[in-house]
Amino acid sequence: MNAHVRHTAMYCATLAGLLMLSACGKNEQESNTTPPAPATSAPAPTMPVSPPPAGTAPAPAMSSPAMPASSPASGGMASVPAHNEIKVAAVTLGSAVDRSLAVSKEQRHFAPEDKAIYAAVNTVGRADSATLNATWSYEEGKGQTFSSTTESIATDGPATTTFKVQNPNAWPQGKYRVQISLNGKPVASENFEIRS
Repeated sequence: MNAHVRHTAMYCATLAGLLMLSACGKNEQESNTTPPAPATSAPAPTMPVSPPPAGTAPAPAMSSPAMPASSPASGGMASVPAHNEIKVAAVTLGSAVDRSLAVSKEQRHFAPEDKAIYAAVNTVGRADSATLNATWSYEEGKGQTFSSTTESIATDGPATTTFKVQNPNAWPQGKYRVQISLNGKPVASENFEIRS
């Protein structure tokens, strides 16, 4: 009989515990429906920005496309947008480059034995990210493309990007063209010829 009393007491204690736990859950759900109290903390102080010393280029500004130029999260200060204003200023062709990869001597005529032909693309402006492409074609062969190379660049001023095509055999004689594209849009082209 003692065992039966203990068993009944355990059953009642377990049932009471479950009822208390379920009641706690109901109170939590009810408290989640009430709006939180408004925050009373003061906004974080902003540090004054001092100008860079003379002769030092400012660091590039970072901006987030999801955040407007002036927002409370930025302390009310307008952020400077990133600039991608870059353009091709010139394209120079040659059969040799110097140590800085600029064309040593500009030329429009090449010999069939020339192993490499270079196109140095001079750009001006600033780009955090831009894509240059050089597409080489043989005009005598109905404009058939024989090489296409793409380079990603980031620059803060004048820059030179050099493209190279080479042929271990003799180049076929005739008229050729290199077309330069910036961010997928054709912006310059240069014609050249290979002859004896």
